[in-house]
Amino acid sequence: SWLPDLDRWADVVAHFIKPGGRFVFAEFHPAVWMFSDDFSEVAYNYFKDDAIVETTEGSYAVEDAGTKLTSVCWNHSLGEVMTSLLRKNLRIDTFKEYNYSPYNCLAGMVEVGPNQFQIERFGNKFPLVYALLATK
Repeated sequence: SWLPDLDRWADVVAHFIKPGGRFVFAEFHPAVWMFSDDFSEVAYNYFKDDAIVETTEGSYAVEDAGTKLTSVCWNHSLGEVMTSLLRKNLRIDTFKEYNYSPYNCLAGMVEVGPNQFQIERFGNKFPLVYALLATK
């Protein structure tokens, strides 16, 4: 979500992978970033639209840091991520989605197993992470 242009990202990935080399990628599912911070409403477009600009107080490390931070991000669909890699002649060998996060990092999460956290209101009905393996 921090990159505005996934084709340029895929150029870098493809450049540094040797023929026969593999690229392993795991990321939060783009459906997560559609919601407001408390997951009470759909606030953003699933598909890349304009940049999402948000100003928050504090930081992810220290909530009461007394600072205001502005962040800029983009929501990239699964199709956009995979297509950018495929255009660079990378073969996607494996693609998986997971209904849990290995981190307790979003509002309203509960631990459902060792290092497995879900958003309580959605339970196991919602994708939180995806991973892919691509080969050059």
